[in-house]
Amino acid sequence: MTPRDPDRLATAAGRGDADRDQHFLVDDRVLDRIPEYASDFDIEHVLEIGPGAGALTDRLLSVADHVTAIERDSGLVAFLTQEFYGAIDRGALTVTEGDALEEPFPDYSICISNLPYGISTEVTFRLLRQQQPALLMFQAEVADRLAAQPGTSEYGRLSVGAQHYAGVEIVEPVPPEAFEPQPAVDSALVLLTPREPAYEVPDDEAFLELVKALFTQRRKTVRNAIRNTVHISGIEEPDVLIDVLPDAIPAKRPDALTPSEFAEIAVTAAEIDG
Repeated sequence: MTPRDPDRLATAAGRGDADRDQHFLVDDRVLDRIPEYASDFDIEHVLEIGPGAGALTDRLLSVADHVTAIERDSGLVAFLTQEFYGAIDRGALTVTEGDALEEPFPDYSICISNLPYGISTEVTFRLLRQQQPALLMFQAEVADRLAAQPGTSEYGRLSVGAQHYAGVEIVEPVPPEAFEPQPAVDSALVLLTPREPAYEVPDDEAFLELVKALFTQRRKTVRNAIRNTVHISGIEEPDVLIDVLPDAIPAKRPDALTPSEFAEIAVTAAEIDG
């Protein structure tokens, strides 16, 4: 079946509204490659967040048994329902009007989405907790932060948090010209592959709160960061914690810590606090 023309879809849907974070993917070459990047995964039930005018939805329908598309814009929901009535009628597509930060997710096998950039980080962490693979479009800056390694300027809480849940791979840079309307930034496709971390933590949320706390003091030593952020981390005995950690950890800055070292701090703090 010949794919739908993404420019026709964008025009028929009324074009995207940049002020509403709508940048429709219209480059056929990028659209054709996206399903290929997911070919090693189970694509029986694909979750798509922010389908917009449906160009990616169209490509996904050609390879998936079922696609669930969550769209918050009621006008676009009406357009998609009309444009893809055949797929909906035969049970291949479900279009749901809702906010992806609140709408219950179905039992999907992979999420493939051109995410609305304004909510991309929040949606990503919601997806990561589902422990299913995801192939997502981000602003290039966010993609770089997701994949960043310790000691780099891009490395931060987003890097540690994402890599706690999944392997992160930037699979393709995408220029502004691939979208309508064009965003003011470059973009990138990122593949998130769920995996168990190489360390244990007492509690995911407590671990992520600790990471968040220490990165508010990224220019300080870990020693000072632990002392200065107890109101965020909830650590009850900061000085005791510092004393029992290996000497190398408190002397580093947070942006030099590996995820395993953050985990060591979290585990030790939990043991001290009882």
